[in-house]
Amino acid sequence: MAPRVLYAGLAADAPEWRTEMLKAAHEAGVEIDFRSAPPATAAEAAEIEYVLLTSDGPIADLSTLANAKAMFSLWAGVETLLSRPDLPASTPLIRMVEPGLTIGMTDYVLAHVMRYHIGIEETLERSRAKRWDDVYPPLSINRKVGIIGLGALGGDVAERLAFLRFDVRGWSRSLKQIPGGRGFAGMDALPEFLSETEILILLAPLTTETKGLLNAARLAMLPKGAYIINAARGPIIDEGALLAALDGHLGGATLDVFDEEPLPPDNPLWACPNVTVTPHIASVTRPETAAREILRQIRQSERGEPLENVVDVTRGY
Repeated sequence: MAPRVLYAGLAADAPEWRTEMLKAAHEAGVEIDFRSAPPATAAEAAEIEYVLLTSDGPIADLSTLANAKAMFSLWAGVETLLSRPDLPASTPLIRMVEPGLTIGMTDYVLAHVMRYHIGIEETLERSRAKRWDDVYPPLSINRKVGIIGLGALGGDVAERLAFLRFDVRGWSRSLKQIPGGRGFAGMDALPEFLSETEILILLAPLTTETKGLLNAARLAMLPKGAYIINAARGPIIDEGALLAALDGHLGGATLDVFDEEPLPPDNPLWACPNVTVTPHIASVTRPETAAREILRQIRQSERGEPLENVVDVTRGY
């Protein structure tokens, strides 16, 4: 019997997910029973074997799907799903790790790293003022770039930055090796890591440990003139402390995520001359690439093989 797969994300995206999941199944030479309408009865809910879901999807009570073999988060972050009391504890929750999401994030981060490294804003200002100043940027080998969070997204960013010859270092909960770079781990190593980082990239999940990680004291550990790129979650940075640090200590920040989204029009970050606001568009799960990864995992599960990227509820990712 074909595995019964329920799409439980935004209704507007259901047709694309159906198309891509069925296309992936056809390419793999298998069949799936793909459904996008919420189960009408308890018996129908009990039939569902795999769930593709977002925290704002149409299923009011996720516990009705406790018979499922796995639930696939369609978003990279899972903190909102984990906060739901109806999330079945016995059903594995799978983090979204897929090529499109990873490539998109790396594209975004590298673009802004290069923007700060080369000094694009300053170059444009001199151009508009018709100033012929022979200002040369430093070499990439002399630019220290740090990444907080070395999962699938942070690991790919680190690899690409190292390829571009940047002096890369990464900080994570447990020590991870960075080819061509240096790894730091644990709170005790955070001060040294921050003190050496000229461009700081945030790609860590939001957990009880990372919420408010960058407070006033830790922002002050960054070198004067350092830049921040936050494409992770807004609450990892203390917003008030960031505003204060941007007024003299930090060189600037590119922020894609915020405590409140959409960012309210009266939020002072909009008016900061050294802040670039992007509307949570650093990357997105792309059905055309994600469907193949989800189907691959479903096939593994059907063969009795272990699932990958299973969320550790105690860690929050």
